[in-house]
Amino acid sequence: MAMSARVTAPRVWSVAVLGMATLLGVLLIITGRDAVDAVLGGAGIALLVAAWFGLGLPRLDDPRGAPAFVGAVAVAVTLMVAASPTLAIVQGIAYPIAWVFCSSIARAVVQNIVIAAGVTIGFLVSLGTTPGALLQTAFTMVISLGFSLAMGFWIAHMTALGEERGRLLAELQGAQEQIAALNRDAGATAERERLARELHDTIAQDLTGLVMLAQRARREAVAPDATLAMIEEGARAALGETRALVAAGAALDADGIGFDSALQRLAERFARETGVHVSLATDDGLTLSRDAEVVVLRCAQEALGNARKHARATRIGLTVALHDADRVRLTVTDDGIGFDPAHAPDGFGLSGMTERLALVGGTLTVTSAPGAGTVLVAELPASIPNPALPTREATR
Repeated sequence: MAMSARVTAPRVWSVAVLGMATLLGVLLIITGRDAVDAVLGGAGIALLVAAWFGLGLPRLDDPRGAPAFVGAVAVAVTLMVAASPTLAIVQGIAYPIAWVFCSSIARAVVQNIVIAAGVTIGFLVSLGTTPGALLQTAFTMVISLGFSLAMGFWIAHMTALGEERGRLLAELQGAQEQIAALNRDAGATAERERLARELHDTIAQDLTGLVMLAQRARREAVAPDATLAMIEEGARAALGETRALVAAGAALDADGIGFDSALQRLAERFARETGVHVSLATDDGLTLSRDAEVVVLRCAQEALGNARKHARATRIGLTVALHDADRVRLTVTDDGIGFDPAHAPDGFGLSGMTERLALVGGTLTVTSAPGAGTVLVAELPASIPNPALPTREATR
Protein backbone atom coordinates (compact mmCIF):
# COMPACT_ATOMS: atom_id res chain seq x y z
CA MET A 1 0.00 0.00 0.00
CA ALA A 2 2.81 2.45 0.82
CA MET A 3 4.57 1.62 -2.42
CA SER A 4 1.35 2.31 -4.33
CA ALA A 5 1.06 5.74 -2.65
CA ARG A 6 4.62 6.65 -3.64
CA VAL A 7 3.98 5.61 -7.22
CA THR A 8 0.69 7.50 -7.70
CA ALA A 9 1.46 10.72 -5.75
CA PRO A 10 3.65 12.30 -8.51
CA ARG A 11 0.99 11.54 -11.08
CA VAL A 12 -1.76 13.07 -8.93
CA TRP A 13 0.26 16.22 -8.33
CA SER A 14 1.16 16.51 -12.03
CA VAL A 15 -2.49 16.21 -13.02
CA ALA A 16 -3.44 18.82 -10.40
CA VAL A 17 -0.79 21.30 -11.57
CA LEU A 18 -1.58 20.85 -15.24
CA GLY A 19 -5.32 21.02 -14.57
CA MET A 20 -4.92 24.24 -12.61
CA ALA A 21 -2.68 25.70 -15.33
CA THR A 22 -5.31 24.89 -17.95
CA LEU A 23 -8.06 26.51 -15.87
CA LEU A 24 -5.92 29.58 -15.27
CA GLY A 25 -5.19 29.85 -18.99
CA VAL A 26 -8.90 29.79 -19.82
CA LEU A 27 -9.65 32.41 -17.16
CA LEU A 28 -6.79 34.57 -18.44
CA ILE A 29 -8.22 34.53 -21.93
CA ILE A 30 -11.67 35.38 -20.65
CA THR A 31 -10.66 38.11 -18.19
CA GLY A 32 -7.48 39.47 -19.78
CA ARG A 33 -7.62 43.23 -20.09
CA ASP A 34 -4.71 43.89 -22.44
CA ALA A 35 -1.53 42.43 -23.87
CA VAL A 36 0.47 43.23 -20.73
CA ASP A 37 -1.97 41.23 -18.62
CA ALA A 38 -1.77 38.36 -21.07
CA VAL A 39 2.03 38.39 -20.92
CA LEU A 40 2.12 38.59 -17.12
CA GLY A 41 -0.52 35.91 -16.69
CA GLY A 42 1.03 33.63 -19.29
CA ALA A 43 4.46 34.05 -17.71
CA GLY A 44 3.02 33.16 -14.28
CA ILE A 45 1.28 30.05 -15.62
CA ALA A 46 4.39 28.95 -17.49
CA LEU A 47 6.54 29.54 -14.42
CA LEU A 48 4.15 27.43 -12.27
CA VAL A 49 4.33 24.48 -14.69
CA ALA A 50 8.09 24.80 -15.18
CA ALA A 51 8.70 25.07 -11.42
CA TRP A 52 6.67 21.93 -10.82
CA PHE A 53 8.46 19.75 -13.35
CA GLY A 54 11.87 21.29 -12.70
CA LEU A 55 11.88 21.75 -8.93
CA GLY A 56 8.77 20.21 -7.37
CA LEU A 57 8.38 16.79 -8.97
CA PRO A 58 12.00 15.71 -8.31
CA ARG A 59 11.65 16.75 -4.67
CA LEU A 60 8.22 15.33 -3.94
CA ASP A 61 9.63 12.77 -1.47
CA ASP A 62 12.38 15.07 -0.20
CA PRO A 63 11.17 18.47 1.11
CA ARG A 64 14.73 19.76 1.65
CA GLY A 65 14.70 21.25 -1.83
CA ALA A 66 11.29 22.89 -1.33
CA PRO A 67 12.32 26.54 -0.64
CA ALA A 68 13.34 27.15 -4.25
CA PHE A 69 10.18 25.53 -5.54
CA VAL A 70 7.92 27.45 -3.15
CA GLY A 71 9.73 30.69 -4.01
CA ALA A 72 9.14 30.09 -7.73
CA VAL A 73 5.46 29.34 -7.03
CA ALA A 74 5.18 32.61 -5.06
CA VAL A 75 6.61 34.57 -8.00
CA ALA A 76 4.24 32.78 -10.41
CA VAL A 77 1.26 33.58 -8.15
CA THR A 78 2.32 37.24 -8.01
CA LEU A 79 2.48 37.50 -11.82
CA MET A 80 -0.87 35.77 -12.35
CA VAL A 81 -2.83 37.79 -9.75
CA ALA A 82 -1.19 41.00 -11.04
CA ALA A 83 -2.49 40.11 -14.51
CA SER A 84 -6.04 39.44 -13.26
CA PRO A 85 -7.61 39.23 -9.77
CA THR A 86 -9.63 36.25 -11.01
CA LEU A 87 -6.43 34.24 -11.29
CA ALA A 88 -6.18 34.38 -7.46
CA ILE A 89 -7.88 30.98 -7.71
CA VAL A 90 -4.32 29.70 -8.04
CA GLN A 91 -4.24 29.83 -4.23
CA GLY A 92 -6.15 26.52 -4.38
CA ILE A 93 -2.91 24.78 -5.30
CA ALA A 94 -0.31 27.25 -4.05
CA TYR A 95 -1.16 26.86 -0.37
CA PRO A 96 -1.17 23.02 -0.49
CA ILE A 97 2.27 23.25 -2.12
CA ALA A 98 3.46 25.43 0.77
CA TRP A 99 2.27 22.76 3.24
CA VAL A 100 3.44 19.64 1.44
CA PHE A 101 6.89 20.86 0.46
CA CYS A 102 8.19 21.65 3.92
CA SER A 103 10.36 19.95 6.51
CA SER A 104 8.64 21.40 9.58
CA ILE A 105 5.46 23.14 10.72
CA ALA A 106 7.34 26.40 11.27
CA ARG A 107 8.71 26.35 7.72
CA ALA A 108 5.25 25.58 6.37
CA VAL A 109 3.85 28.67 8.13
CA VAL A 110 6.62 30.82 6.65
CA GLN A 111 5.97 29.43 3.17
CA ASN A 112 2.23 30.12 3.53
CA ILE A 113 3.04 33.74 4.42
CA VAL A 114 5.34 33.97 1.37
CA ILE A 115 2.50 32.76 -0.88
CA ALA A 116 0.10 35.21 0.78
CA ALA A 117 2.58 38.03 0.23
CA GLY A 118 2.79 37.15 -3.46
CA VAL A 119 -1.00 37.19 -3.78
CA THR A 120 -1.16 40.52 -1.91
CA ILE A 121 1.37 42.13 -4.24
CA GLY A 122 -0.58 40.83 -7.23
CA PHE A 123 -3.81 42.31 -5.86
CA LEU A 124 -2.14 45.66 -5.26
CA VAL A 125 -0.97 45.69 -8.88
CA SER A 126 -4.26 44.57 -10.42
CA LEU A 127 -6.75 46.27 -8.08
CA GLY A 128 -4.75 49.34 -7.15
CA THR A 129 -4.31 51.02 -3.79
CA THR A 130 -7.60 52.76 -3.33
CA PRO A 131 -9.22 52.35 0.10
CA GLY A 132 -11.81 50.00 -1.33
CA ALA A 133 -9.17 47.93 -3.12
CA LEU A 134 -7.00 47.75 -0.01
CA LEU A 135 -9.98 46.64 2.09
CA GLN A 136 -10.86 43.97 -0.46
CA THR A 137 -7.26 42.80 -0.62
CA ALA A 138 -6.92 42.65 3.18
CA PHE A 139 -10.21 40.80 3.61
CA THR A 140 -9.36 38.27 0.91
CA MET A 141 -5.88 37.60 2.26
CA VAL A 142 -7.02 37.22 5.88
CA ILE A 143 -9.66 34.70 4.84
CA SER A 144 -7.47 32.70 2.46
CA LEU A 145 -4.36 32.67 4.65
CA GLY A 146 -6.36 31.94 7.81
CA PHE A 147 -8.18 29.07 6.15
CA SER A 148 -4.93 27.64 4.81
CA LEU A 149 -3.23 27.80 8.21
CA ALA A 150 -6.27 26.32 9.98
CA MET A 151 -6.55 23.42 7.54
CA GLY A 152 -2.81 22.88 7.58
CA PHE A 153 -2.58 22.76 11.37
CA TRP A 154 -5.57 20.42 11.55
CA ILE A 155 -4.09 18.04 8.97
CA ALA A 156 -0.70 18.18 10.69
CA HIS A 157 -2.38 17.38 14.00
CA MET A 158 -4.27 14.45 12.48
CA THR A 159 -1.04 13.20 10.93
CA ALA A 160 0.74 13.43 14.27
CA LEU A 161 -2.10 11.55 15.95
CA GLY A 162 -1.91 8.88 13.25
CA GLU A 163 1.82 8.50 13.73
CA GLU A 164 1.38 8.33 17.52
CA ARG A 165 -1.32 5.71 17.16
CA GLY A 166 0.90 3.78 14.80
CA ARG A 167 3.72 3.92 17.33
CA LEU A 168 1.42 2.82 20.14
CA LEU A 169 0.05 0.03 17.96
CA ALA A 170 3.58 -1.15 17.24
CA GLU A 171 4.37 -1.06 20.96
CA LEU A 172 1.15 -2.95 21.70
CA GLN A 173 1.98 -5.60 19.14
CA GLY A 174 5.45 -5.88 20.61
CA ALA A 175 3.98 -6.23 24.11
CA GLN A 176 1.53 -8.86 22.87
CA GLU A 177 4.39 -10.81 21.34
CA GLN A 178 6.30 -10.58 24.62
CA ILE A 179 3.23 -11.72 26.56
CA ALA A 180 2.74 -14.60 24.14
CA ALA A 181 6.38 -15.60 24.61
CA LEU A 182 6.00 -15.36 28.40
CA ASN A 183 2.83 -17.45 28.22
CA ARG A 184 4.64 -20.07 26.17
CA ASP A 185 7.48 -20.09 28.69
CA ALA A 186 5.02 -20.27 31.59
CA GLY A 187 3.16 -23.08 29.87
CA ALA A 188 6.37 -25.01 29.33
CA THR A 189 7.38 -24.46 32.96
CA ALA A 190 3.95 -25.55 34.21
CA GLU A 191 4.10 -28.65 32.02
CA ARG A 192 7.54 -29.54 33.38
CA GLU A 193 6.30 -29.09 36.93
CA ARG A 194 3.22 -31.19 36.19
CA LEU A 195 5.32 -33.98 34.72
CA ALA A 196 7.60 -33.82 37.74
CA ARG A 197 4.61 -34.26 40.05
CA GLU A 198 3.20 -37.08 37.93
CA LEU A 199 6.52 -38.90 37.84
CA HIS A 200 7.01 -38.47 41.58
CA ASP A 201 3.46 -39.53 42.47
CA THR A 202 3.37 -42.58 40.20
CA ILE A 203 6.53 -44.04 38.71
CA ALA A 204 8.77 -42.93 41.60
CA GLN A 205 6.45 -44.68 44.07
CA ASP A 206 6.43 -47.85 41.96
CA LEU A 207 10.20 -47.87 41.70
CA THR A 208 10.54 -47.27 45.44
CA GLY A 209 8.37 -50.32 46.02
CA LEU A 210 10.46 -52.37 43.63
CA VAL A 211 13.63 -51.38 45.50
CA MET A 212 12.15 -52.43 48.82
CA LEU A 213 10.89 -55.71 47.39
CA ALA A 214 14.29 -56.40 45.88
CA GLN A 215 15.90 -55.75 49.28
CA ARG A 216 13.39 -58.08 50.87
CA ALA A 217 14.14 -60.81 48.33
CA ARG A 218 17.87 -60.40 48.93
CA ARG A 219 17.38 -60.95 52.67
CA GLU A 220 15.53 -64.18 51.94
CA ALA A 221 17.69 -67.14 51.00
CA VAL A 222 15.38 -68.02 48.16
CA ALA A 223 12.93 -65.46 46.92
CA PRO A 224 9.42 -66.88 47.33
CA ASP A 225 7.00 -66.74 44.45
CA ALA A 226 4.90 -64.11 46.24
CA THR A 227 7.82 -61.67 46.41
CA LEU A 228 8.71 -62.26 42.78
CA ALA A 229 5.08 -61.79 41.82
CA MET A 230 4.99 -58.44 43.61
CA ILE A 231 8.20 -57.36 41.91
CA GLU A 232 6.66 -58.27 38.55
CA GLU A 233 3.46 -56.44 39.41
CA GLY A 234 5.41 -53.36 40.48
CA ALA A 235 7.39 -53.38 37.26
CA ARG A 236 4.22 -53.72 35.21
CA ALA A 237 2.60 -50.87 37.17
CA ALA A 238 5.60 -48.59 36.54
CA LEU A 239 5.43 -49.49 32.84
CA GLY A 240 1.71 -48.75 32.77
CA GLU A 241 2.20 -45.38 34.45
CA THR A 242 4.93 -44.49 31.97
CA ARG A 243 2.67 -45.35 29.05
CA ALA A 244 -0.17 -43.36 30.62
CA LEU A 245 2.01 -40.26 30.95
CA VAL A 246 3.00 -40.53 27.31
CA ALA A 247 -0.52 -41.30 26.17
CA ALA A 248 -1.86 -37.93 27.48
CA GLY A 249 -5.52 -38.03 28.36
CA ALA A 250 -6.25 -41.63 29.19
CA ALA A 251 -9.52 -41.96 31.12
CA LEU A 252 -9.50 -43.14 34.72
CA ASP A 253 -11.63 -46.16 33.98
CA ALA A 254 -9.95 -47.09 30.72
CA ASP A 255 -9.67 -50.71 31.88
CA GLY A 256 -13.09 -50.79 33.49
CA ILE A 257 -11.68 -49.96 36.97
CA GLY A 258 -13.59 -47.26 38.82
CA PHE A 259 -12.50 -44.85 41.51
CA ASP A 260 -13.35 -47.13 44.47
CA SER A 261 -11.60 -50.09 42.87
CA ALA A 262 -8.53 -47.96 42.15
CA LEU A 263 -8.33 -46.92 45.81
CA GLN A 264 -8.84 -50.52 46.95
CA ARG A 265 -6.11 -51.78 44.63
CA LEU A 266 -3.77 -49.03 45.87
CA ALA A 267 -4.39 -49.98 49.53
CA GLU A 268 -4.07 -53.73 48.94
CA ARG A 269 -0.85 -53.42 47.00
CA PHE A 270 0.69 -51.16 49.64
CA ALA A 271 -0.27 -53.67 52.35
CA ARG A 272 1.26 -56.59 50.42
CA GLU A 273 4.51 -54.72 49.77
CA THR A 274 5.04 -53.34 53.27
CA GLY A 275 3.12 -55.65 55.59
CA VAL A 276 1.35 -52.56 57.01
CA HIS A 277 -2.37 -52.95 57.59
CA VAL A 278 -4.33 -50.45 55.48
CA SER A 279 -8.03 -49.79 56.10
CA LEU A 280 -10.14 -48.01 53.48
CA ALA A 281 -13.49 -46.29 53.92
CA THR A 282 -15.43 -44.35 51.29
CA ASP A 283 -18.91 -42.78 51.37
CA ASP A 284 -21.60 -44.78 49.64
CA GLY A 285 -22.68 -43.22 46.36
CA LEU A 286 -19.72 -40.86 46.34
CA THR A 287 -19.65 -39.07 42.98
CA LEU A 288 -16.64 -37.05 41.89
CA SER A 289 -15.61 -35.52 38.60
CA ARG A 290 -12.93 -37.46 36.76
CA ASP A 291 -10.30 -34.82 37.51
CA ALA A 292 -11.20 -34.73 41.20
CA GLU A 293 -10.79 -38.52 41.30
CA VAL A 294 -7.33 -38.18 39.78
CA VAL A 295 -6.28 -35.61 42.39
CA VAL A 296 -7.60 -37.74 45.27
CA LEU A 297 -5.79 -40.82 43.96
CA ARG A 298 -2.54 -38.93 43.47
CA CYS A 299 -2.72 -37.52 47.00
CA ALA A 300 -3.44 -40.97 48.40
CA GLN A 301 -0.47 -42.39 46.47
CA GLU A 302 1.80 -39.65 47.77
CA ALA A 303 0.59 -40.01 51.35
CA LEU A 304 1.20 -43.78 51.28
CA GLY A 305 4.57 -43.21 49.66
CA ASN A 306 5.58 -40.83 52.45
CA ALA A 307 4.36 -43.30 55.05
CA ARG A 308 6.38 -46.07 53.39
CA LYS A 309 9.59 -44.00 53.52
CA HIS A 310 9.26 -42.18 56.82
CA ALA A 311 6.39 -43.22 59.10
CA ARG A 312 7.41 -46.72 60.34
CA ALA A 313 3.71 -47.27 60.89
CA THR A 314 1.87 -50.52 61.61
CA ARG A 315 -1.60 -49.26 60.69
CA ILE A 316 -2.75 -46.74 58.10
CA GLY A 317 -6.29 -45.54 57.49
CA LEU A 318 -7.68 -44.01 54.27
CA THR A 319 -11.04 -42.24 54.36
CA VAL A 320 -12.74 -40.48 51.45
CA ALA A 321 -15.95 -38.62 52.29
CA LEU A 322 -18.04 -35.68 51.16
CA HIS A 323 -17.69 -32.48 53.18
CA ASP A 324 -20.12 -29.55 52.99
CA ALA A 325 -21.99 -31.25 50.13
CA ASP A 326 -19.76 -29.97 47.34
CA ARG A 327 -16.27 -30.80 48.60
CA VAL A 328 -14.50 -34.09 49.09
CA ARG A 329 -12.09 -34.80 51.93
CA LEU A 330 -9.32 -37.41 51.91
CA THR A 331 -8.03 -38.26 55.36
CA VAL A 332 -4.90 -40.39 55.81
CA THR A 333 -3.88 -41.41 59.34
CA ASP A 334 -0.99 -43.52 60.58
CA ASP A 335 0.38 -44.62 63.94
CA GLY A 336 4.00 -44.02 62.97
CA ILE A 337 6.78 -42.02 64.55
CA GLY A 338 5.39 -38.68 63.43
CA PHE A 339 7.34 -35.52 62.67
CA ASP A 340 7.27 -31.75 63.05
CA PRO A 341 5.36 -30.34 60.02
CA ALA A 342 7.00 -26.94 60.51
CA HIS A 343 10.41 -28.48 59.82
CA ALA A 344 9.47 -31.00 57.14
CA PRO A 345 12.16 -31.31 54.42
CA ASP A 346 11.47 -29.78 51.01
CA GLY A 347 10.68 -31.99 48.09
CA PHE A 348 7.77 -33.27 46.06
CA GLY A 349 6.09 -34.83 49.09
CA LEU A 350 3.95 -32.41 51.03
CA SER A 351 4.87 -29.47 48.78
CA GLY A 352 3.86 -31.47 45.70
CA MET A 353 0.49 -32.33 47.21
CA THR A 354 -0.03 -28.72 48.29
CA GLU A 355 0.68 -27.43 44.76
CA ARG A 356 -1.52 -30.08 43.14
CA LEU A 357 -4.44 -29.24 45.44
CA ALA A 358 -3.95 -25.49 45.01
CA LEU A 359 -4.36 -25.87 41.26
CA VAL A 360 -7.93 -27.13 41.77
CA GLY A 361 -8.88 -24.89 44.70
CA GLY A 362 -8.04 -27.44 47.35
CA THR A 363 -6.09 -27.35 50.62
CA LEU A 364 -3.79 -29.65 52.55
CA THR A 365 -3.62 -29.86 56.35
CA VAL A 366 -1.02 -31.95 58.18
CA THR A 367 -1.22 -32.66 61.90
CA SER A 368 1.68 -34.51 63.46
CA ALA A 369 4.22 -34.51 66.24
CA PRO A 370 7.23 -36.70 67.04
CA GLY A 371 5.96 -40.00 68.43
CA ALA A 372 2.27 -39.14 67.88
CA GLY A 373 1.60 -40.38 64.36
CA THR A 374 0.33 -38.27 61.48
CA VAL A 375 -3.04 -37.09 60.19
CA LEU A 376 -3.13 -35.72 56.65
CA VAL A 377 -6.31 -34.08 55.34
CA ALA A 378 -6.68 -33.10 51.68
CA GLU A 379 -9.84 -31.19 50.77
CA LEU A 380 -10.92 -30.14 47.26
CA PRO A 381 -14.05 -29.51 45.16
CA ALA A 382 -15.99 -32.64 44.30
CA SER A 383 -16.42 -31.30 40.80
CA ILE A 384 -13.69 -29.49 38.85
CA PRO A 385 -15.36 -27.72 35.87
CA ASN A 386 -12.11 -26.44 34.38
CA PRO A 387 -9.53 -29.18 34.84
CA ALA A 388 -6.27 -27.79 36.15
CA LEU A 389 -4.63 -31.17 35.88
CA PRO A 390 -4.71 -33.48 32.86
CA THR A 391 -6.22 -36.88 33.55
CA ARG A 392 -3.99 -39.93 33.47
CA GLU A 393 -4.33 -43.61 34.12
CA ALA A 394 -4.19 -43.55 37.93
CA THR A 395 -4.84 -47.16 38.80
CA ARG A 396 -2.10 -49.61 39.56
